[in-house]
Amino acid sequence: MGLREPDDAAVWRLDDDRAIVVTTDFFTPVVDDAYDFGSIAAANSISDVYAMGGQPFLALNVAALPDDLPNEISSEIIRGGAEKAFEAGVVIAGGHTVKDKEPKYGLVVIGFVDPRKMVSKGGLKVGDALVLTKPLGFGVTTTALKREQAETQDVSEAVEWMKRLNKTASQLANEFGLRGGTDITGYSLLGHGMEMADASGVALKLDFAKIPFISCARKYADKGCFPDGAFDNKKHFEPKVAFADSIDEQNQMLLFDPQTSGGLLLGVPQDKLDAFITRAEEMGQAVWLIGRVETGAGIEVR
Repeated sequence: MGLREPDDAAVWRLDDDRAIVVTTDFFTPVVDDAYDFGSIAAANSISDVYAMGGQPFLALNVAALPDDLPNEISSEIIRGGAEKAFEAGVVIAGGHTVKDKEPKYGLVVIGFVDPRKMVSKGGLKVGDALVLTKPLGFGVTTTALKREQAETQDVSEAVEWMKRLNKTASQLANEFGLRGGTDITGYSLLGHGMEMADASGVALKLDFAKIPFISCARKYADKGCFPDGAFDNKKHFEPKVAFADSIDEQNQMLLFDPQTSGGLLLGVPQDKLDAFITRAEEMGQAVWLIGRVETGAGIEVR
């Protein structure tokens, strides 16, 4: 898998049993705390390997730092990334730093996957249940923070979710032999969902009432705290989305809201769903059943 596919990472087959998964991501700070920024950036970078059903094992730092950034801040960014990588069982073996006016940080991540068990955006089947493993609302919350409109407890809630690895969710997908999945990041739930629908040749039907949001998401949506990317997502993906009349503009925009280090969106066969949910509870993995896969094209939100 490479440039032709819309998937989350490049995949190169080594032999019948092993393929190597390679991905990279880095971005400007989404929160004020340097350690949290490093931790979130690392979790976000590693997530693409988990989204493919892979096991990450090696990473390189990628950073751009201003000349006048105090050492205690840059070291906290790197420490946050290193400790999150350690939690994932990933070795950071080096990296590269350049000078820039605004801090940027992330990772190049390498993992392994069994090519016969790989998860991809094109793996959905008609009848699959759609399961999400983290709530939405990170984009509006971090934008409110940038505008100095966010409350401390709201930022803490978003940070706690963004710092969570998708490790357990990926293990769960592997355990149940799932083939359709992705992680929800910059293109939003609807954008990444549309990529899956198009790649799989199916339609997604979402139940808005069952889609989880962090507690402050609607509050900041009402204040108009959407990042520019939300409007880009709306412009690009809305033509293939049908909303029920009961879903107002703010709630529609929340589904176009870019996420940082979001959860996995997985297709679960109906005959595995009950056991999947039970096992998720045993593993302490949050899951929300938000819709299903049907024949057709595009996305319907009702």
